[in-house]
Amino acid sequence: MPLAHQAVNNLLAALPLNDYQRVLASLEPVTLHFGDVLYQFDKPIHHVYFPTNSQVSLLTLTEGHQALVVSMVGHEGMLGIPLALGVNDSPVCALVQGAGMAWRMTSEHFHDEFQLNLLLQRNVHRYIHELMVELAQTAACNRFHHVEARLARWLLMMRDRVRSNKLHLTQDLLGHMLGVRRVGVTQAAGALRERKLISYSRGEISILDGPGLEAAACSCYRINKCIHDQPQPKTCVG
Repeated sequence: MPLAHQAVNNLLAALPLNDYQRVLASLEPVTLHFGDVLYQFDKPIHHVYFPTNSQVSLLTLTEGHQALVVSMVGHEGMLGIPLALGVNDSPVCALVQGAGMAWRMTSEHFHDEFQLNLLLQRNVHRYIHELMVELAQTAACNRFHHVEARLARWLLMMRDRVRSNKLHLTQDLLGHMLGVRRVGVTQAAGALRERKLISYSRGEISILDGPGLEAAACSCYRINKCIHDQPQPKTCVG
């Protein structure tokens, strides 16, 4: 089936047709359900995932504190980056926060394809750079920006990855995203709701005013979006 007729992941879509068709033989479509844990902290990675319209959060764990979301992965990237760096265990917990579809490949097949496909190597290395920038920006964001602006940023990032203005987010998950207690989540979400930027009821958030929410978000959203929106190279340069 041609690529244009399939759910698109940016890393896969950047491959030439011949390479894509070869990779396709090692891929299987899977449905990711809300709350699925794809990777456990410090446990072996058995599959690589290329989300299409789903979103997976990467959480770091610290003894004595709640988990904290440090990054998100959607159609712009992949889960399983450590394998591209020669590491078999996951340094984070990977939690599905946006249900949807993804392509899945075994770690063995990914290793073989990654060694063979120079363009895939280049695209994955570029994505690793994007993640490094995002992680650095998140660290600064958590330290210097207000909770309300950070919440707006995370909601926009999630919207972009699931391609929907309707998001399923519990109070606990919002706490993981913001690194604050329930009362902080309630205040931040309430402030955005009072400004009619979002509606929020029983774990369901709807973005009512996208441009307004972008104006409310910290600059970290625009910085990360600019990096992810740059087109992937179509040809391999020697």
